[in-house]
Amino acid sequence: MYEKNPIIVNKFAFMKRMTILFAAMLLSAGCWSAREGKLLHDGEGIMRVLQVTDKHDSVVLRAPSIEFQKSMIGRKSYRLLCERMLATVRNPENEGVGIAAPQVGINRKLVAVQRFDKEGEPFEFYPNIRITSARGDSVAGREGCLSIPGLRGIVRRSRDIDIRYLSPFTLRDTMERVTGFTAVIFQHETDHLAGILYTDKADSLFAE
Repeated sequence: MYEKNPIIVNKFAFMKRMTILFAAMLLSAGCWSAREGKLLHDGEGIMRVLQVTDKHDSVVLRAPSIEFQKSMIGRKSYRLLCERMLATVRNPENEGVGIAAPQVGINRKLVAVQRFDKEGEPFEFYPNIRITSARGDSVAGREGCLSIPGLRGIVRRSRDIDIRYLSPFTLRDTMERVTGFTAVIFQHETDHLAGILYTDKADSLFAE
């Protein structure tokens, strides 16, 4: 029987711990991980949307996302992520009204939402977003998701919410009240940042 060399085993265990520690230091210092960097710079434009039908994709989609450090906002890499997420959600072959960073493999707290409540209905980005309150009765509505192909569901959501996020322009904590269908989109996309899918909340599901 092959006997493990304890020195080699301890060496590899030490290297593994140091690798994990180094990755944690990079994230806390406001740096992209090697995996995130590869995803960001591997190609241009439209990114691959992760699907629940792939077990490896599902692990990423179900993982909680981490916040951005202020130092990351405004960097070229942050702008690149926004540009590529926008290209992805506006892809005519698989178009949506919102997208969250985990859907393109980046477990960071960032969503893009089409603001149907604003003139021109622009897409806007919200780093470190969270929903702080909801008012009124929830209303049932039909939902789908770019990461869950071929399926739709009926989900109850509030139509009147408060959101809080890090403004990419002022780098200050900002609060905003959102109502109507746009509020539904915010709730759907923000759920992604906690690893929650609309199917977890749906009253019913049906084929598209």
